[in-house]
Amino acid sequence: MNRELLEQPFPAEAIRQREGNFGHLIDYIEGHSVIQRLNDALDGNWSFEVVEHHVFEKLDEIVVLGKLSTHGLVKSQFGASTIKRARETKQIICMADAFKAAATDALKKCATLLGVGLDLYAGGDMQPARSNRDRQPGHHRGSVSSQRPHSNRPGGNGNNGRVTAKQHQYLLSLARNKGMTTKQLNDHCLQAYGAGLDFIKRKEASDLIEFLNSNQSIPDSSTTPGGYLN
Repeated sequence: MNRELLEQPFPAEAIRQREGNFGHLIDYIEGHSVIQRLNDALDGNWSFEVVEHHVFEKLDEIVVLGKLSTHGLVKSQFGASTIKRARETKQIICMADAFKAAATDALKKCATLLGVGLDLYAGGDMQPARSNRDRQPGHHRGSVSSQRPHSNRPGGNGNNGRVTAKQHQYLLSLARNKGMTTKQLNDHCLQAYGAGLDFIKRKEASDLIEFLNSNQSIPDSSTTPGGYLN
């Protein structure tokens, strides 16, 4: 077991954000990144299983109890996921996806007990490496139970904060309506702002939303050098 590798902070490009309760943004690591870290640090010598599962249809939530085993150690944690329903009919869309999401959530929480991604929840000085444009004075990661408001973290209310979750989702929706792929939108952000979609600033996101809503077309970067927003 490579303890140092298990606890190594993830690079900035592996960190995602989602909107939590009361509009707070939460930093998180995707399941495939956690699995890769476990494989690398444990030489693939680990296993995970769902011990229990519960469906709470009135709450539209699935809760599972997962167990991660490796090198004689056993770590257990609960994971949860929201059951998605069709907007008009209210019919459940796919229970399998909800179960998989809950299992992944449990796996990630079990992995934190081995040190994976702990820097995201410490709320202290441990922070993943980020570029200068993403660092802000006094910014710390929020803990799982203590999420920090927008104004104290990237993606916050200030214009210098990172794109918010709502802006991010809206931009993806606008791009789809214009027949753009996520890659094309991301390439545009890299050309126009020097950062991928996940890392542009809130003000830049607002400008891009206004531009896309103006019914103008974004030039193809492969044929128009520098042919993006001026």
